[in-house]
Amino acid sequence: MTQPLWQKEGVQIDPRIMRFLAGSDVLLDREFFLHDITASKAHVEGLMRIGVVGAGEAAALARELDTLAEDFRSGAFVLDERYEDGHSAIEARLTERLGDAGRRVHTGRSRNDQILVATRLWLKERLAALGAHCRAIAGACLDRAQQPALPLPGYTHLQRAVVSSTAMWFAGFAEAFIDNAVRADQTQAWIDANPLGTAAGYGVNLPLDRAHTTEALGFDRMQVSPIYAQLSRGKFELAALEALASALLDLRRLAWDLSLFTTAEFGFVTLPPEYTTGSSIMPNKRNPDVVELLRASYATVAAARCEIEQLLSLPSGYQRDLQFSKGSIFHGMAHGLAALELVPELLRRLRWNEAAMRAAIEPAMYATDVAIEQAAQGLPFRDAYRAAAAAVATAGEGRTPERSLAERVSPGGGADLRLEELAARLRALPG
Repeated sequence: MTQPLWQKEGVQIDPRIMRFLAGSDVLLDREFFLHDITASKAHVEGLMRIGVVGAGEAAALARELDTLAEDFRSGAFVLDERYEDGHSAIEARLTERLGDAGRRVHTGRSRNDQILVATRLWLKERLAALGAHCRAIAGACLDRAQQPALPLPGYTHLQRAVVSSTAMWFAGFAEAFIDNAVRADQTQAWIDANPLGTAAGYGVNLPLDRAHTTEALGFDRMQVSPIYAQLSRGKFELAALEALASALLDLRRLAWDLSLFTTAEFGFVTLPPEYTTGSSIMPNKRNPDVVELLRASYATVAAARCEIEQLLSLPSGYQRDLQFSKGSIFHGMAHGLAALELVPELLRRLRWNEAAMRAAIEPAMYATDVAIEQAAQGLPFRDAYRAAAAAVATAGEGRTPERSLAERVSPGGGADLRLEELAARLRALPG
């Protein structure tokens, strides 16, 4: 390992302690490394603007930072256990190539605001990806909802309840994922604050040009208080994971429906073959493994959120505990976004079994229609309810699923899905 930035004369480093301190940090920093380089370039520009580095040094530093980014992308530079972390690697590389100019790059900043700004840029990208996935899922649902509606049993308490339709099912999840996209965008706007220049959480005795770095890095605003910059670490990560978890909760319920609908007992849905796998022992089996793992994916994000929440039992100021938050957001975001990416194609290609769905619609499922019709004719609803309950067995006489849906004229119901309204909301989303 290269010499730690904080190494003091006369202090012997214990390799076991260093391994414990570093953990997997340098490997996780690969995920944030390019953002760290980008922020370092902006910091150098800011130092030049206040005269801490000269124009020639700034140009050389920018050139070497660009080269380092290219080398990292190509594999010519590997961030590994030679370095304590990504921040140390950047400074070591610049010092190796540029000598004193490289040693000046850390002026006015700390590894604290360095990781804050790198993860903040990373989170903004991930929230943008979350919004894009949610919009894609909502779009796929709306496309399917606009196809001819097939009768589908509607369930409450997992018991057959009323007549529903495939269009209503898709419309429900379309609106859910439109809201999830809105939440992703709102969360991105909320965390769009630049912490670079807050150093270790108390500012520095230099007139840092924080307005320039805020603009250069594409942040909406400056995070003004250095103390709050430290307080926001973990808090902003939690917000991002909560936005992701919101989408995965809806995905979990969608996947639960598909898990039930694909069973032989229901038989409502056939999945694309690529979304199923075989059994290692039973030649007859095709299992909905992808759907089951989509259903389970919320757990990974919830675990990441829980880990960060538990880390935040801390006083103000930076504490080393927060190092562990990097692994949480990386694993939670990576898994959750990968799950959502698979959903639009699944929704576009699943096939409904109309015969099985029609066969599952039983006469009692029209009882609500009967009660409401009688109430509309003047009978008090509770009396109409009791009369319909007494005649459940004959509730379906002369009725069809199509008629039930056509008469469901309440806004959002089977006859008035308001799909164009949902499509307008989707089109209005940024991106």
